[in-house]
Amino acid sequence: MHLLSLFDVSAIQIRHILTMAGYMKAHPVSFQHSLKNKSIAMLFEKPSLRTRVSFEVGIQQLGAQPIYLDAQMVEPGQRESVEDIARNLACWTHGIVARVFKHETLHKLKAAGIPVINALCDIHHPCQTLADLLTIQERYPVDMKVVDILYVGEGNNVCQSLMVGAAALDLQLTVISPEGFGPNKDFLAELTDKYPSHRIKLGSNIDEVTHADVIYTDTWLSMGDTRNYSETCKIFQPYQVNSALVKRLQATTVMHCLPAHRNNEITDEVMDSTISAVLQQAENRLYVQKAALHHLFEEISQ
Repeated sequence: MHLLSLFDVSAIQIRHILTMAGYMKAHPVSFQHSLKNKSIAMLFEKPSLRTRVSFEVGIQQLGAQPIYLDAQMVEPGQRESVEDIARNLACWTHGIVARVFKHETLHKLKAAGIPVINALCDIHHPCQTLADLLTIQERYPVDMKVVDILYVGEGNNVCQSLMVGAAALDLQLTVISPEGFGPNKDFLAELTDKYPSHRIKLGSNIDEVTHADVIYTDTWLSMGDTRNYSETCKIFQPYQVNSALVKRLQATTVMHCLPAHRNNEITDEVMDSTISAVLQQAENRLYVQKAALHHLFEEISQ
């Protein structure tokens, strides 16, 4: 079993991972031997702070050994094929956590025959969404289904994974992006095919949104994007998450997956405010990733 996107898991499995993550957070020493005597390869083509540290710490807390491999060390697809790298890693390790530029690289890594977890690619960021869902669940414990969630910004990997998570759990989500910067059309077709009754709305006019409990934003240019930054900022400026937007929508939580470009997509005032959940999201990466790892190895052992 793999976790390349949240399309790979059912709503029941997502809830199971969130429940387990909450338990692990409340009981830090629980499952400390879950992956005992195992090694997990961490193949990273992109720089990372939260993803690398949270995975390394989490893998160790589960009793396994993380082995970090960056792109300069391995050079996927250059020194040797991704499939050959995967098969070699399977000789020594029990799973692969991969942070890559292209989603297709993850599919090639499946040649290893061991669990592969997507730690970020160009289309999906499932671990981030699991952390986001846990954060929303913690802040609105009565019923997430009545929480009005607004995502403002580019329809990127974070946005698309959030959409899958929201559709799976039947959450209310509105995605507002500038014209031409919304989610990928092929992705939208796949989402609607799997969840035809989802409660996700798409739009481009932020002024048409009248209320949101949660406002979520992300950087205006994703890592590796070659578009002109200053020109992109001009397009996205009306979509900035600032105190005026928070007040108008009566939001009680603001989220950002980080890293943030302060005073571009989100202002200092909002990011450092009492309704900011950014550090809660970052902390929760540890617990959901531990839960996801435990879940994957639990599945293959049955």
